[in-house]
Amino acid sequence: MTLTISPPTPATRRSTRPKPSTRPKTGKSQRSDHTKVRPKTGASPRTGRAHVRRETGMVDERQALGRYTDSEGRPREVVARPGLAGSVLGMDRDAATLGDLRLVAHLGADEPTENAVVVTSCYLEDIQRRPFRCRHVTAEDLEIELFADGEEEEELLGGLAPSETKLVDQCGRSYLLELLQTGMSIPELRWRQHPPEGAEGEARVVSLREVIACLESYEPVRTLTVKALAPHRGDLKVSITVLRAELERVLESPIVLNRGLRQAVLAAAAAQGLSMSEIAIRCGRVKHDSRGNESGETGWLARRLGILPEGGGSMPTPWIHNDVLALIARHGLGIAPREVELG
Repeated sequence: MTLTISPPTPATRRSTRPKPSTRPKTGKSQRSDHTKVRPKTGASPRTGRAHVRRETGMVDERQALGRYTDSEGRPREVVARPGLAGSVLGMDRDAATLGDLRLVAHLGADEPTENAVVVTSCYLEDIQRRPFRCRHVTAEDLEIELFADGEEEEELLGGLAPSETKLVDQCGRSYLLELLQTGMSIPELRWRQHPPEGAEGEARVVSLREVIACLESYEPVRTLTVKALAPHRGDLKVSITVLRAELERVLESPIVLNRGLRQAVLAAAAAQGLSMSEIAIRCGRVKHDSRGNESGETGWLARRLGILPEGGGSMPTPWIHNDVLALIARHGLGIAPREVELG
């Protein structure tokens, strides 16, 4: 298989995000072949955006970002096409007919232009190791506006202040942002977990990460936290040091929720008859019995999906490393990691 990577197009605007190193930074993008999946930087997937829009002229669909020859000897190329509201779609297409469009990535308008080249490079490396195809480009891909959700944040909160918004998990436990006396001379803003209504027990202080884990959802927890922190920045009468640090760790952590991936795997098993063993084999997790028969490490997969507890644990974990999530989504299910990442 012959692979070539075209040089990046010079950028004419600077992103507010850190410069990417070996992997593209993720805005609210949809990756079809590779991604460093992580909770988004800034306030939330919706509030922490620079909302810098690309100029349409920066994306030249005629210039291929990369080329290769597929397993059937047909020339193919990866090109970038302007999407809605400044986003960019990376597409794999037949170089001769310009048809058979496959979605490699949908990059947000706030991502550095160079990310399209980084995405293409990783994609070509992947298909060289193991040939596969992304899903076809749809009309929706061309019409979707990745950041058109500013009003949804207010809908998440229902017009209530963060301190008035009570979140309840599947066990009936509730979570509130409260000003607590924690031994300091000033009150501290923290999340607190309350037992189910009518149950015995006392409320306890919990970390932001634990709230997200118990709810198995980032939102509206992140939005509530950001809105609660904002009025107290520079306020010497309320301590927000711990809560602010917890938010930063959640936003920067490569460990993400696995609920979306678990749902996708179970849906594929039901709709396609795809077994856990086959998915594990596709991910390179293979074991052999005493007779040499090959099967997939279903235990490994079940633990990553939060179906079985980790070794020595009593409860399944709601977390997974973003690289492992991308591996299972891309190779195990053949879908974009972004399609199973929770926002």
